[in-house]
Amino acid sequence: MNQKPNAILCPRCRRLVSIGESRCPYCGFTQPASSLGRAAIAKQFHQPDKLIKTIIYINVGMYILSLLLFIQFIWVSINPLTFLSPYIGSLKLLGATGTEANPVGPSIRWWTLISANFLHGSLVHLFFNMAVFKQIAPLIIRVYGAHRMFVLYLLGGIIGFWVSYLAGIRVTIGASAAVCSLIGSAVYYGKNRGGLFGQAVYRQIGGWAIGILILGLLVPGINNWGHIGGFLAGVGGGFLLSYAEKKPETDAHRALAWLLALLTVLVLVWAVVSGVYYRFEG
Repeated sequence: MNQKPNAILCPRCRRLVSIGESRCPYCGFTQPASSLGRAAIAKQFHQPDKLIKTIIYINVGMYILSLLLFIQFIWVSINPLTFLSPYIGSLKLLGATGTEANPVGPSIRWWTLISANFLHGSLVHLFFNMAVFKQIAPLIIRVYGAHRMFVLYLLGGIIGFWVSYLAGIRVTIGASAAVCSLIGSAVYYGKNRGGLFGQAVYRQIGGWAIGILILGLLVPGINNWGHIGGFLAGVGGGFLLSYAEKKPETDAHRALAWLLALLTVLVLVWAVVSGVYYRFEG
């Protein structure tokens, strides 16, 4: 006679728990037996390396799609900064943001404040942003936790692009505003924590911040408003969310991260579906 299992693996910590548990006794995950979608998100946050890779894969995937959407207009240049640049119309359809980024109407599409974080204007643009992200994300996860890292990353990108919109930037994309938010949170952590480790973080990451600002002033086309807005959002986010040595991650941090992750998935699905639809409409 078949019997129903009376134990399952917790989606977050992967330990064996009773199927009737309302909360995992090991990691606190609520209702471990329900919601496959919620479990998938929780698994990402419980495996920081996988979370970092997933964000990078999404950026790479959106970049490839932006190339394929108007493959005949791909810009192949000997200039490494513009090599393999997607067509601007492709980027607008997939969710570029700014005062003039909407290809189907006069107003800003608010969801593009999220989608623009996952679009890039060239192979070098993508590589540089993902390389910096891959270097700094493990540090932020170590000192803040995976959930707060994602909150800082996404909200920093949103705020950075909102600032650049207010500043009148016409069309903008890229993960740099979100990455600058992580840099800002690291600078806040290093300065606030102090000590040998804190000062080392403050000096090294502060040097990154200065370097990015100088690069933005020297290289045309870089969205300095987005960088500054993202950086300040990271500093403010670090203060408001606190870091692990002062305050462990709470259910509120986890809930906010899951909500933003779900919102990101919905926005990117909409960006892809609507972009492909408008591209091939008629």
